[in-house]
Amino acid sequence: MFAEMVRPRRSRLLYYGLKESLSKLIKLDLFANSFILRFEKVSSVAAPSIFVLGSGMNLNNCLVSCLGWGIAFLFLGLVCSPAVASDPAERNIVFFITDDEGPTLGCYGDSLAATPCIDRLAKDGVVFNRAFATTASCSASRSVVMSGLHNHKNGQYGHQHHFHKFDSYHNVVSLALPRVLAKAGYRTGHIGKYHVGPEAVYRFETYLRGNARSAVEMAEKCRDFISDRSDDRPFFLYFGTSDPHRGGGIDKTSKLKLKPDLFGNKPERGSYPGVEEVFYDPAKVTVPPFLSDTAETRSEIAQYYQSCARIDQGLGRLVEILKEAGVYDKTLIVFTADHGMAFAGAKTTVYQPGLRVPFVVRNPYEKQRGFVSEAMVSHIDIAPSLLDFAGGLDPDLNGPKDWVDPDKYWKEKDLFAKDNRSGGNKFRSYQGKSWLNCLSGPEVDHWDSIFASHTFHEIQMYYPMRVIQDDRYKLIWNIAYKLDYPFASDLWAASSWQAQFLKGEDAPYGLKTVGQYIHRPEFELFDMKSDPDEAYNLAGKPEFAELLKTYQGKLKAKQRQLEDPWILKWKYE
Repeated sequence: MFAEMVRPRRSRLLYYGLKESLSKLIKLDLFANSFILRFEKVSSVAAPSIFVLGSGMNLNNCLVSCLGWGIAFLFLGLVCSPAVASDPAERNIVFFITDDEGPTLGCYGDSLAATPCIDRLAKDGVVFNRAFATTASCSASRSVVMSGLHNHKNGQYGHQHHFHKFDSYHNVVSLALPRVLAKAGYRTGHIGKYHVGPEAVYRFETYLRGNARSAVEMAEKCRDFISDRSDDRPFFLYFGTSDPHRGGGIDKTSKLKLKPDLFGNKPERGSYPGVEEVFYDPAKVTVPPFLSDTAETRSEIAQYYQSCARIDQGLGRLVEILKEAGVYDKTLIVFTADHGMAFAGAKTTVYQPGLRVPFVVRNPYEKQRGFVSEAMVSHIDIAPSLLDFAGGLDPDLNGPKDWVDPDKYWKEKDLFAKDNRSGGNKFRSYQGKSWLNCLSGPEVDHWDSIFASHTFHEIQMYYPMRVIQDDRYKLIWNIAYKLDYPFASDLWAASSWQAQFLKGEDAPYGLKTVGQYIHRPEFELFDMKSDPDEAYNLAGKPEFAELLKTYQGKLKAKQRQLEDPWILKWKYE
């Protein structure tokens, strides 16, 4: 029984202890110049080999040596036997996050999507039908995922990279997902898009390199990390694609004057190694209500879906690797996106196409799987949920059991002695809560309402918005409503937007006009039951004045609870 608990790496330590003990026991240095015990790797098994280096030993010495070796092998047989069958660690975690992808998946009822691998995962897991990002901006959203704190609380108000330079507070180190999972006994690995800062806060043990535009290649790069048996800790793998984010140039083969973005696809119908590209006919795609049905929009949607299909193949390859390593049924898999589609009307907005995200979870330790949950969950819940699965969450404090006092932690790091540490806030608890119990059955609820907190995307895009949404109504507070709505650089250049913008402010854009999209009222109140596409603003209508006041009160209360500094705007503006 003892032998079964011993890992291969420990066998070497026990060997050296045994060497010393036996030498003292039989008054003979069995492991001196005459004999050497060596461990060799044979088919991933630590095997002992004996080599006689000396000669001229007398019979008595040989007899004593044989006796000693008999004892040694008896001991070593017990100690080293588990090396023959080293079981993979239990309760591993794969967190798979895509870049700018809405719930355009087969498991969400999208008949156009070529997502068979994700759909299979969903059939053996849970599809959350009401899952939301807290902000439709890449860096800010990922900081929420990695900290369990809203971006107004963790300090990362917008993009981390280049001249934008938003970072989380250094005291977030006490809640940062890779840090707390490492404290809970996990080896942590990252591949693909990172996009949060500082790295000293969100630090992984292992950084893998792979083309973030090819999830298939990324999966292959993770093979050794997943299969590693030299470390008996369970693993946490953060897998971040750059698909289906815009980029890679424009499709120069298009006959349109305004060329569609490639969304990371190879030009001229090229493909990535190991990927069977799925091409879409623009004439046959479905245009969602928030976009205008134009040739430019259709061409970009076709490119977007092709990029999404490549993600699906990457997930499929990753599942194959998990199965080959014998850990698929020992691994929690979470599939989601940082926010919605990279189209004007979705990304950088707090409308449904911007905040609603795919969210599929497979927990192999749950007996009941293959259902759709209507529980309302948020990205703010991811960090405490994964830590809960790992056994490291203190339910009373809603924070890590093995908590790091950031003041004590950074005191030993001279580099950060003078940095902004959020006014001494030690971040003991998460603002989200674990949805792990929601995986047990479709009847389990989670939040009564969700809150969204958006301030920046890029540095030039100051436009703070706050949202409260429950089962029936959704209130948006456009705090900087006197400003024209600012555009992300990639969305401004998008042919789907430019085609309508160039026609003037009276031109339609989805269910709005171009002018209505740019110039927004202070409050937008929507009935999500009768108006899921958010076309009819109830705010400002006399018959809904009391309802508006009620939801303004709910929003204020949530801002107060979540320590949102923008609550001051109610008083001064």
